[in-house]
Amino acid sequence: MQTETTQQRHRVVVVGSGFGGLFGTKALRRADVDVTMVAKTTHHLFQPLLYQVATGILSQGEIAPPTREVLSSQDNVQVLLGEVTGIDLERQVVTSTVLGRDTTLPYDSLIVAAGAGQSYFGNDHFAEYAPGMKSIDDALELRGRIFGAFEMAELGAKRGDNVDHLLTFVVVGAGPTGVEMAGQIAELAHRTLKRDFRAINTRTARVVLLDAAPQVLPPFGAKLGAWTSRELEKLGVEVQLGAMVTDVDERGLEIKYKDGHTERINTVTKIWAAGVQASPLGKTLAEQSGAPLDRAGRIGVNPDLTLPGHPEVFVVGDMIALDNLPGVAQVAIQGAKYAAKEIEGRLKGKPAQAPFKYHDKGSMAIISRFRAVAMVGKLRLTGVIAWLMWLAVHLVYITGFKNRVTAVLHWFISFLGRGRSERTTTEQQIFARSALARLKHGATDLVSAPGAYDAARELVEESRRHELEMQALEEARLTDSGARGVKQSG
Repeated sequence: MQTETTQQRHRVVVVGSGFGGLFGTKALRRADVDVTMVAKTTHHLFQPLLYQVATGILSQGEIAPPTREVLSSQDNVQVLLGEVTGIDLERQVVTSTVLGRDTTLPYDSLIVAAGAGQSYFGNDHFAEYAPGMKSIDDALELRGRIFGAFEMAELGAKRGDNVDHLLTFVVVGAGPTGVEMAGQIAELAHRTLKRDFRAINTRTARVVLLDAAPQVLPPFGAKLGAWTSRELEKLGVEVQLGAMVTDVDERGLEIKYKDGHTERINTVTKIWAAGVQASPLGKTLAEQSGAPLDRAGRIGVNPDLTLPGHPEVFVVGDMIALDNLPGVAQVAIQGAKYAAKEIEGRLKGKPAQAPFKYHDKGSMAIISRFRAVAMVGKLRLTGVIAWLMWLAVHLVYITGFKNRVTAVLHWFISFLGRGRSERTTTEQQIFARSALARLKHGATDLVSAPGAYDAARELVEESRRHELEMQALEEARLTDSGARGVKQSG
């Protein structure tokens, strides 16, 4: 167990490198504190554009720059890799782990911005066959599955097989992510890939968008939801509402409709974009503080975003249940900045801020090229204007000038042309997650424990040294004896 040494300045630990973690850390750049950011990935993920990685528009590097690079000019920050597995509120210590190695981090103030993961509503086994859309790994796996389905369909059609199940794509969840994903798969099939195959006609591919809700994009209101549904259908997407998924397997899924009848859709490629579950750290904090948890695992916090009974602990973003705040990036960004300002204010002896108030900057969802919806205050926009607004807003929030330039170039190729810059896929992308899941301790089982590694290394080094010495002697003998190139007898 490695323990960080006690530091003289006020110690702030930030859990998570998403919008909340990154913006909270950056907001402390001028504060007289030492900040340690600990996160289970080494990048800051711009999650709203994950679907563009999955459908070959952008590369993962453009939406997930290295956290160290983003924070390299901020001298009061240390970035550590590790998944936080424990928070001891009494001792004020955070414990993280990576590949079986634990690290403990003492704190004076703590910002927990661990976000949320995919929710399968109690059916976690669905994840094996229907990946979610919450990480780079998810996006790369889905890219492999989507483009791989077309490749397998081409092979099957050449043999004369029925390939309908390979050319059927089902997206579960008609929120912004599901709508965007379904629209882009339809664009792929009907526009991007239409000239690339010989045995199949990609324009016959079936794209289905399912949701148990009675409308598409419920948070956008009935009018924008109806408009979006019509535009999806113009693209060839089958929108099926009131449709609850009851089972998922390798070859398809079972659906139960509101009227009670059931249906099976045979499909190899399923994408889960329905529901979120807050980080398990919410439960850890609730058990120690007595704070309530809602059904999605979000923890109840005070109006100043602090944990009840623990004013030194701030919880922000998708993890909190406060005033029915939505699980969007702006809530995390504004909350993290508020927490950072409060920490700095306390150190300077300033009075506490007024309770946190979220300023809604609007919501947007893209359907396909030149089609989007936007909701800003009382303003409701659709079509090309909303699409241009969506491009501009997302461009502003992509981290790094280089990433903005390359994103614009790739958008130009994909939206004005018909190409996709990122179509490379491998079997490893598709199957690595399942392979790791079969190991008892995941990737940790593939790495030696420190002590065992040292002992094995000494033995390997000695054996390798002897092997290299013998090889060198033989090479010298062959040269000195003139035996190279000479035919050997017998």
